[in-house]
Amino acid sequence: MLSRLTFFYVILGIVGGLFSAVFWMFLEYLIHLSSTIPEILTVPYMAVAGLFIGLVIHFLGEPGEISLVIDNIRFRGGKLETNQNPSMALSSILSISAGGSAGPEAPLVQITGSFGNWFAEKLGLTGEEYRSMTIAGMAAGFTSLFGSPLGGALFALEVLQHRHVVEYYKALLPAFLSSTSAFFVFLWMTHAGLQPTWQFPQYVPGDIQDFLYAILLGGVGAGLGWMFHGLFLVNRWFYSKIPGQIYWKTLLGGLVLGLIAWQLPLTRFFGHDQLNRIVEGRFTPTFLVVLIFWKTFAISTTVASGWRGGVIIPLFFLGACVGKLLFGFFPSENESFLMICLMAAVNSSVTKTPISTTILLSELTGLYRFTPVLIASLSGYFLSPKEPFISTQGK
Repeated sequence: MLSRLTFFYVILGIVGGLFSAVFWMFLEYLIHLSSTIPEILTVPYMAVAGLFIGLVIHFLGEPGEISLVIDNIRFRGGKLETNQNPSMALSSILSISAGGSAGPEAPLVQITGSFGNWFAEKLGLTGEEYRSMTIAGMAAGFTSLFGSPLGGALFALEVLQHRHVVEYYKALLPAFLSSTSAFFVFLWMTHAGLQPTWQFPQYVPGDIQDFLYAILLGGVGAGLGWMFHGLFLVNRWFYSKIPGQIYWKTLLGGLVLGLIAWQLPLTRFFGHDQLNRIVEGRFTPTFLVVLIFWKTFAISTTVASGWRGGVIIPLFFLGACVGKLLFGFFPSENESFLMICLMAAVNSSVTKTPISTTILLSELTGLYRFTPVLIASLSGYFLSPKEPFISTQGK
């Protein structure tokens, strides 16, 4: 049944899809330019980028972060601060295009969510209708990036309150409407197509042993989630001790990230394009162990030092690397099964989103039998640290 707001949810999705497409195309262009920088200049380039990121935040104000978005939706009825958008957009573009280990989902979700906030205010909405419009805006941003209207809508709800998955169930249909229209507009503008983002060989389910292996893989993914959480806490403590303005922290963060990227180029950027290289390539176990540690360190440094962006795709990259490593020791197992299960488990361990993560990965990898992946995702979630990485999820 059509309601008076149905039309506005669709329009919100169109606006969110338009913005996301422009943001993505501009970001791809800048990443292409940045990737042509000679390797010898990687360290100074990323250090200078870090300085500029800090200056943007210093002069334009704090850009916000996903934990603040969650807090505002849960405890302020869905009200987001639109005046943070310029700082978030510019600092995120600089962070991601320079080679930081954080993706565009955080700025997209915050900005498209604020579009929903603006719609709600102009329409005079209150209460659950106000919150639902904001969540629908968030869903448009998630879907535009991940190409899954169902997964994007569920992620926007699950990340808010992981214990009950869809506590804000009244926003479910609005989120689906905005997600679907955003997806259509994004595809139309970017010509992305409907094919999977990452070209995994098709996984054909075996027998019940796959479910048992999935539980074990979930435990491995949770272990990596614990390692990431520990490195993040250490990095956060370290950068909190640096005196002065934020640009000194972002400058130092850029210097550290540049040194890591100079020695291990696969750690640079947020992993969207690099993940296909992991899927298609062949690497020694030693190289993969080194890559896993330093990529984990790079992600935690990116977030802790004040660079901006999201961690979902970088975590998928980490999970794929661990799956690749395990395949070297268990070559009789299905490689895609190992990698996708680890991708799901690691992300669920950190973001506390086991259901939507599974659905997102089924779209991103072309997986059509995802029950074992769901089991790995749930295992990673239940074995994850009690203290969430996104601090406001614990409230």
